[in-house]
Amino acid sequence: MRPFICLLLLTATGFAQINTAEAKRQVLWQKLEASINEVDRNLDGVMGVAIVDLTDHRQYFLHADEVFPTASSIKIAVLTELYRQAQAGKLKLTDIYTLQASDLVPDSDIMNGLTPGVTKVTLRDVATMMVAVSDNAATNVLIDRVGMENVNAMLDSLGLTHMRLRRKMMDLKAASEGRENVGTPHEFVVLLQDVYDGKVLNKAMTDDFFKMLSTHKDSWIPRDLPEGLKVADKPGALEGVRNDSGVVFVANRPYALSVMTSYLRKERDGEDAISRISLDAYRMFDRFGRASEYGRVVSPGNGSN
Repeated sequence: MRPFICLLLLTATGFAQINTAEAKRQVLWQKLEASINEVDRNLDGVMGVAIVDLTDHRQYFLHADEVFPTASSIKIAVLTELYRQAQAGKLKLTDIYTLQASDLVPDSDIMNGLTPGVTKVTLRDVATMMVAVSDNAATNVLIDRVGMENVNAMLDSLGLTHMRLRRKMMDLKAASEGRENVGTPHEFVVLLQDVYDGKVLNKAMTDDFFKMLSTHKDSWIPRDLPEGLKVADKPGALEGVRNDSGVVFVANRPYALSVMTSYLRKERDGEDAISRISLDAYRMFDRFGRASEYGRVVSPGNGSN
């Protein structure tokens, strides 16, 4: 009986350590929740937040099922469908596209500087323009190539029924008629989690997808985070609207984050809210990634006793 009793004691000790570690992490989650609630209270506008720990799948939601205008963040869904069709062999990222004058729309900093009928680029080049500088003409080229209905069918297949691509970029007539591109913070993190977990793309395509999405850009999730940290995100901005959704690749503890805001009196306040929440989330996950089960955080090169 003694070996059996010892085994029970060891097992109980192990569970106790796990429960103790979880209790400590719970304290940090509660502090993050309190900080986000403070940001929400002080924001002169409406905000939704969703966070998913991509290691243990723990989630945090605040107004996360509310539907918001996506602005350019919907380009994450367009990029996902582009890579899905490339994986299925329906197209190649190296396929050549010749720029047409009919492609050009406002807020297309790169495409508007190219020569219609002459300039030839790959679909991957077009996707880079869409992600890095949020080029609207590039986005419309990809929407035409993959099909708006296919983007929405892909979202349906993942159970993302509130996220909708309803119009091309800069289609003000469609927007005035209520055909807005919309989504929820919850569904944005689910989409990113599904891609991260390999439910949408194979490993090679998944790796390239996040490499593409982490192309350097001006956005609010990484604004106050350490230089060199990989952040695969896509912000969005309209009058009264600021959004950003992405995956932050903290060592040993990556996470998905989506913050969406609308009815903003000052758009800068929405940008600051996103960056504040992003920094607070990073500080928690960074400690999780470097800490022992007892909560000791070990930094590289730290040899202290």
